[in-house]
Parts: sequence; structure tokens; C-alpha cells
Amino acid sequence: METENRTVVTEFILIGLTQSQEIQLLVFVLSLIFYTIILPGNVFIILTILSDPGLGAPLYYLLGNLAFLDASYSFIVTPRMLVDIFSEKKVISYKDCITQLFFLHFLGGGEGLLLVVMAFDRYIAICKPLHYSTVMSPRACYVMLLAPWLGGFAHSIIQVVLILRLPFCGPNHLDNFFCDVPQVIKLACTDTFAVELLMVFNSGLLTLLCFVGLLTSYAVILCHVHRSASEGKNKAISTCTTHVIIIFLMFGPAIFIYTRPFTALAADKVVSFFHTVIFPLMNPVIYTLRNQEVKTSMKKLIIRHIVS
Repeated sequence: METENRTVVTEFILIGLTQSQEIQLLVFVLSLIFYTIILPGNVFIILTILSDPGLGAPLYYLLGNLAFLDASYSFIVTPRMLVDIFSEKKVISYKDCITQLFFLHFLGGGEGLLLVVMAFDRYIAICKPLHYSTVMSPRACYVMLLAPWLGGFAHSIIQVVLILRLPFCGPNHLDNFFCDVPQVIKLACTDTFAVELLMVFNSGLLTLLCFVGLLTSYAVILCHVHRSASEGKNKAISTCTTHVIIIFLMFGPAIFIYTRPFTALAADKVVSFFHTVIFPLMNPVIYTLRNQEVKTSMKKLIIRHIVS
């Protein structure tokens, strides 16, 4: 009656982040603070960049794209998690689970590739300044903004196709507070070793290569800046340092989760919480606090609205 790839499970029961009521309350308060304060901040960053003609350099369009990706990413997990904290039975349908998983890797993969584009932008601006206007032309910028979205889609659709081919016939208790590849695969009613290797290659190896490549590129940039005697030396160092901080926040947890076989560790849920809820909202804010031009434009925008 059942075929090899038939899915009979129609819903998953999320075990959640923790069973402790005190910790759940702490998580709820912390998440709500970040979600209601920093999320509007990311939206304000986007509006500032769009409204200020002085922020027309490619770097600021990339920053606006980063803020948009992170704001969108925060909608995938956080709202449902906040509701589920007070639910006795945390249930997510099979279709909703696959949808959540798709957008999680679509936007997450896109952000990782966007950071690669931002590193390339800083390399050209600092190491090849005379070629910057030629290399980072408007047409090239549009292509570079489109590439992370296409790359994120390709990365995510591979994950989804592999999971859709797996049979799920029970149990359906998913040991996490959201749907992600490692936990979903473990519920399949078949040998998943080959699929796990493909997932590690698609997510883990790609993440690790991007991480090493980004650190190498910024090491080259910082060495170039250190040897130079230009007036913008401190600004370049500040910008690159901020980018490196964001790289560690973005790729550190992802490497921990996806670059090993899918064996559960005690720290998995905590790392996933910071990776999906806290850090994405912080990334654009961290960058903005280190960028004087954006802060000045935000102050002008606030004053203009108050006066009007």
C-alpha cells in the first residue's frame, strides 16, 4: 500500500527549546525585547538608506539588503516560537514545516552569499580604489545583489527536494523549537546516511568554505590597510572589523550545526536559538553603530520627521 517515498505523517510535534517554565519565560522576554526593539531598527536602517541620496554607494545598498534579509529571516522562527512557548502542544503541519525549512535556508544562504559580496566590495574599495567605480558599476551592483537571492534559492531547494523524497511514518516528535534539516531527517523511516552526507556537503561544506574565504579576504584587506598611510585608514579598519564580527555571528553557529553528522548535542538548541532569533536581528544594528554616515543620516531623518 505504501510506496518508498510516501509521507504518512501530516504534522510534527515540536518538543521546544526547554521544558523549564522559568527558562521559557526568560526566553520569551529576551526574544520579545529583541523582536520589538531591534526589528524596527532594521526597518529604520532600510528607510534611511532609501531616503538619503548621500547613501548611494554600493556599500549602503548591500547594507540595506542585509537589513532586509535579516528582518525577513526573523519572521520565520520567532513569531511562532513566542506563541508556542505558552502552548501545551506545539504542533506544526508537514507542509508548514517544509515551508519554514525552505525559507530558513533560502534567506540564511542568501545572507551568507551577501557577506561574500560585501567582502568583495570592501576589497575593491580599499585595495583597488582606482578601479572601484568601474568594477562596482550600477549594472554590476544589480547582478551582485541578485546573486545572493538566486544562490540562496538554489541552496534551499536542494534541501527541500532531498527531504520531500524521504518517507515519514512516525514518530513525529521533533526535538527542536522549529523545523530544521538535522532534526527532520532523523524522523525519516529509512536509512538517511547518504542524505545526511549530501546535506553536510550542501550546508556544512559551503558554510565552512565561505567562512574561511571571508576571513582570508579580510585578512588581506587589513594587511593592505596596515601598510598604507591613507587618511581613511581608521575608517577602513573599523568597517572591516565590523564585517568580521558579523561573519563570526553568522557563520559560527552555522558551522557548529551543519558541518558534522546529524548527531544531537546538548548545545544544539541554544546555538540554534541565537543563530535564528538573536544574531540575525543584531547584524545590521552592529554595522550601523560603527558607520558614521548611516548614523548621521538616521539622525537627520528623525529630526526631519519631528520638525514636519
